Amino acid sequence: MIHKEADNKYPINSYSKARWSPRAFADRPVEKEKLQSIFEAARWSASGGNQQPWRFIVGIRHDNSWTSILSTLEESNAVWAEAAPVLMITCAKRTLNSGSGPNPSHQYDLGQSVAHLSIEATNLGLHVHQMGGFFPDKAIETFGIPEDFRPMTAVAIGYIGDPDTLDEKLKRRELEARTRKDFEEFVFSGKFGEPLDIFNH
Repeated sequence: MIHKEADNKYPINSYSKARWSPRAFADRPVEKEKLQSIFEAARWSASGGNQQPWRFIVGIRHDNSWTSILSTLEESNAVWAEAAPVLMITCAKRTLNSGSGPNPSHQYDLGQSVAHLSIEATNLGLHVHQMGGFFPDKAIETFGIPEDFRPMTAVAIGYIGDPDTLDEKLKRRELEARTRKDFEEFVFSGKFGEPLDIFNH
């Protein structure tokens, strides 16, 4: 099994350190109880005005939903995601539950919910890979997604697998070290672009 823990400069929790997005998934089903827990974590995510705009369409390997979700993926993702035991389409409700207008935080809140799901998945020994490379219009047609909801991402969930199951290009990506921007590139104070000085050495 590959371990690609974060090369963090400051202490963080073990689940954030261990979380990463593999493409090689093991041929092993995900237990119902673990699925229940990851969606419980998603359910308790923060949301603006408690609107909870997230919706998830879930397929378990080889059921109709799984097969349909796989068919919505771009080929570059389908080639590896077909090994994942769980596939999912995430959707966000564009408008407020009251019907009084648009919900400006619908995409943000969906992202928070999936982040909570991902951390709980890591806690349970699972891995999550989120994908922008899918066909939203096909998902809308296939699953009858209402106009008020926007399909945002496809997601693969499962146990980490053997990178040797991937083609050479994907295997190289699977094995390469993880990297992140330095703090001065994204944590500012005073004006945009001026680094917060707590990271000065």
